[in-house]
Amino acid sequence: MRPASLGEFVGQDHLLGRGSALRTAIEEGRPHSMILYGPPGTGKTTLARLLAVNSRAAFEEASAVNAGRAEVREVLQRAQHRRDTSGERTIFFLDEIHRFNKAQQDTLLPAVEEGLVVLIGATTENPYFEVNSALLSRCRVYELRALDDEHVLALLRRSLGDERGIPGPPRVDDDALEFLAARSAGDARTALSALDLACETVQNRNRAHSAEPSASGLGNRAHSAEPSASGLGGAVTLRVAEDALQRSAILYDKGGDLHYDLISAWIKSTRGSDPDASLLYLAAMLEGGEDPRFIARRMVILASEDIGNADPRALEVAVSVAHAVEHVGMPECALNLAQAAVYLALAPKSPASYKALGRAREWVREHGTPEPPAALRSAAYPGAKKLGRGLDYDYPHDRPEGVSEQELMPDDAIGERFLELTEHGEERELRKRFERIRKARGREG
Repeated sequence: MRPASLGEFVGQDHLLGRGSALRTAIEEGRPHSMILYGPPGTGKTTLARLLAVNSRAAFEEASAVNAGRAEVREVLQRAQHRRDTSGERTIFFLDEIHRFNKAQQDTLLPAVEEGLVVLIGATTENPYFEVNSALLSRCRVYELRALDDEHVLALLRRSLGDERGIPGPPRVDDDALEFLAARSAGDARTALSALDLACETVQNRNRAHSAEPSASGLGNRAHSAEPSASGLGGAVTLRVAEDALQRSAILYDKGGDLHYDLISAWIKSTRGSDPDASLLYLAAMLEGGEDPRFIARRMVILASEDIGNADPRALEVAVSVAHAVEHVGMPECALNLAQAAVYLALAPKSPASYKALGRAREWVREHGTPEPPAALRSAAYPGAKKLGRGLDYDYPHDRPEGVSEQELMPDDAIGERFLELTEHGEERELRKRFERIRKARGREG
């Protein structure tokens, strides 16, 4: 069912619009080195083959999973022979290019640079993380997107009506097709494979069902016309499609883009006080097999970075869930993570501590390590007092309300103010207390 022309290709309109660089390269047969980056089943291999066919170039294909430098050198030698003898160009399609290490990618660099081969690399991983910058700079990067449900549905319908499709398929219910299109995560290969299996399953069951002798002795035809007790009958129903797909089509790679995108979405949703969105992204990570300890660590960080003293208990909740994850483990610790996600999402938010630390660190980077006033320095060693360490320290507990007016900042930081508390949650009371302290210490205004 692989499309044989651009007219049969579905999806990726953002890359294949009229006049686009990729469409022009295919239509005019002038391919250039490129990296096709996107989820599985979105057309990366198909586009590479369309480029080869239209450019009348030799097509060499390899997978970085099982190919090494020796296999790459053989491809380059054949490409050199073609160019020297007939002038024919070579397109080298390297699937899973992110699996090549630096040394293996370096083997390709001279051939791409001098135009010996047109390299088309395919990857499900972000090439800016996985492909050498030198090689990447000689390729255009095209990001393919997961197919929309309607695109996958069109491919499924075509497979049932096209002369190249499944021979003599059984009837397929519309809701079964729509289910496969919706649950394939934009992966045409997954949807087509599931449909193929569903059709084969029904055909096998129908054959087995029709071969059973009828209790009435009236023959098999009347018996085979009856729907089975399982509800499978003679058609691909929704139940058959669900059985064929056998999974929720969660597309997730703990080392890939979704690892970063989903945790980023979880953080931003939780920071944005949307517990439903927070739970959704948490569920996606858990269903994809994310390490719950990683999620718990991010919760601990968020509790201080985004909530802080607006609700000091948020840190206690996050640390508690981190302990729970270690002691309970999956799958039960998912409940602990869910409880924490809801609490953190609904807690009042304040970045005051986070921002204050950033301002203080910026001051240190600009001015260097501060030199504390002599009164604040350690006097816990012999001879310290002779050096003036700790002398004239004004002990706050000896003052009314435990507040001293003594200057505690180093000389070059006097007057600096890093902490700006908000009016959110418990930080509102802390802000009032902070202002009272500043007034008592003569620092108001």
